[in-house]
Amino acid sequence: MAQKVKLSTIAESLGLSTATISLALRDSPLVAVDTREKIKEQARTLGYIYNRRAASLRTSRSGIIGVVVHDIMNPFYGEILKAIESELDRSRHTFILSNHYDSVEKQRTFIETLLQLGGDGVIMSPAIGTPMEDVKLAEANGMPAILVARSMDGVDLPTYRGDDSYGISLATNHLIGLGHRTIAMIGGTDQTSTGRDRYQGYVNALRKAGIEVDPNLRIPGPRSKQGGFEAAVNFLSLPQKPTAAVCWNDLVAIGLMNGIARAGLQPGRDISVTGYDDLEEASIATPALTTVWNGQTEVGRLAARALLDRLAGSHEPDGMHLIKPEMRIRQSTGPCHPRA
Repeated sequence: MAQKVKLSTIAESLGLSTATISLALRDSPLVAVDTREKIKEQARTLGYIYNRRAASLRTSRSGIIGVVVHDIMNPFYGEILKAIESELDRSRHTFILSNHYDSVEKQRTFIETLLQLGGDGVIMSPAIGTPMEDVKLAEANGMPAILVARSMDGVDLPTYRGDDSYGISLATNHLIGLGHRTIAMIGGTDQTSTGRDRYQGYVNALRKAGIEVDPNLRIPGPRSKQGGFEAAVNFLSLPQKPTAAVCWNDLVAIGLMNGIARAGLQPGRDISVTGYDDLEEASIATPALTTVWNGQTEVGRLAARALLDRLAGSHEPDGMHLIKPEMRIRQSTGPCHPRA
């Protein structure tokens, strides 16, 4: 077997000290940029592989961050993860990803595995029903945790998410301003902080406008395009004949619009639909989706930065850090046309 290339091998080939080589490969500003690039190129040429395990023994850090979310197939989480990765790359950290699919057991196994691997920290969107003890398990073993997208009662950790109540109120008020009074809410669940806050934002906007809140206009559950598509049958058969729908997220909204169109109605003209998150797909949907930007890129960036700051010994205060949502008005909403 070929012998592993050591730092001393690179140092000898360039006539530099092993300390300089080590600093350069860790992107230390103590080494000039040109010298750093020269050293990295020589390391690649010689086939040097960074030994993360040995480095962790020297520094008590592995450079590994755990990230656990509900479902990476949801582009909302994909945008958060992209921002996390970009921020971690700057400090030469890498992350291990797990989807918990709202399984507390799967999430717990991931945290335990991360601890066994010597992970430096974890960023998590907690599964429904996550006990406080599971988060404390990480913290108690020297692995700081940051929460994203969802918050947990009784857990005072840095939490980064959009202001969901305010965001949904923006969408609801937009529809009210267009003359809609019979507005349904499609999707979500009261089992998550996100679901509770978004429904409360919908309720608050209706009450402020003097519109009676009809619980029968709420269709909970859907969180995907398929779910939104299937909910269209129930939505269109409601006896109140809603003229508009506030949807849990963009995926539900796009699915609902497809179901409405399948029934021979035109979203944006016959029935107004709003989404939530402002995913890339929202602007190219047919019709282009009116939605609420929820700051997921900022959520990922700030969460990663907060964790890195904690590892460096300084950090943002614990508690909630809310990103203020913004309305994106497109073609899927329009003036109220009462349904026959």
